[in-house]
Amino acid sequence: MNINNLSTPSFLLDLNKLEKNINDFQKMANDNNCSLWPMLKTHKSTEITRMQIEAGAEGILAGTIDEAFLVVEKSNVKKVMLAYPVLGKENINRVLELKELAEVYISLDGIEGAKEISAALGDNEINYLLILDSGLHRFGVSSDKIADLAKEISQYKNLKFKGICTHTGQVYGVPDATHLPAVIEEEIKTTTDAVRNLENAGFKCEVVATGTTPTFSEAIKSPVINVTRPGNYVFFDVIQVALGIVKEEECSLTVMATIVSKPYDDLFILDCGSKCLGLDKGAHGSSLINGFGMVKGHSELSVIGLSEEVAKVKIEGNTTLKVGDKVQIIPNHSCSAANMTSFLIGHRDGEVERVIEIDIRGNSQRPKIG
Repeated sequence: MNINNLSTPSFLLDLNKLEKNINDFQKMANDNNCSLWPMLKTHKSTEITRMQIEAGAEGILAGTIDEAFLVVEKSNVKKVMLAYPVLGKENINRVLELKELAEVYISLDGIEGAKEISAALGDNEINYLLILDSGLHRFGVSSDKIADLAKEISQYKNLKFKGICTHTGQVYGVPDATHLPAVIEEEIKTTTDAVRNLENAGFKCEVVATGTTPTFSEAIKSPVINVTRPGNYVFFDVIQVALGIVKEEECSLTVMATIVSKPYDDLFILDCGSKCLGLDKGAHGSSLINGFGMVKGHSELSVIGLSEEVAKVKIEGNTTLKVGDKVQIIPNHSCSAANMTSFLIGHRDGEVERVIEIDIRGNSQRPKIG
């Protein structure tokens, strides 16, 4: 079946591009002796996770405990890092259950969390990474204070220090691509300083993990960084295009829509809206983004507005398109767009090959209430 015969809106995944993206990043990581642990939140799919593991990824990075459980149960993942601190008795108990199924690394950035987790562990032990703040100012401690925190946590003998992790998410807020080198420099310098301070205090960092898709190719060249944890690279999106990381044709995820109306000479209405494309410009904002997606192959079109189920597309100059035609839109932020569907239609050269399930979204699972 050709994709042009599908109903709209449809979430399309170009398998050739997906496979190339996965293999390209794996090769770059391998060539730089860096272990790849992809961030799961981008696709939330056990099938895509299996593709990443089969390509050579050592483990995965999960944003939630539910994601971690499901991907371990449904795919061939044996190693999991939890990106954020986990607190609360019920959540900690689930981490202990997860530890029976896979090698688990939790993340900590404060003594309060360490104390609570240690008490809940009892005689059990768990590996942990300290979260380093490398400029995002979300989680983490500064490089000059990280050794002090490690010393404080060392009183809890069931918490086993393994290294550090950081996420330079501020890269998504830079005003233009010329500011990328400064973010990369900050990522590498902050990480290097943290490792030096920890080792001077007697803490050996087996794991030094960083990771964003925009900083990936340069950060992995650092001799200090040995784990990389990007996520968006499987799909890419308008944000990555705007930052100059990739070209439009490298984006694998699109939303196909039909032009259902032309109320004015310079305006199309499409049958996809915010429930497909999302309204955001990335988690940390990007002044580089204009509109709510990029119409693939049609630079004369701009997505200027979204209702829940329809899009307003402005026509600049001439276009060959007409009412009834189908177009593909690259989302601004593919991570949030992919989370709005339960299925992606995988195609190769325009021919439908298979359906890929988005099967580890938090809202796709029945809540456990007793």
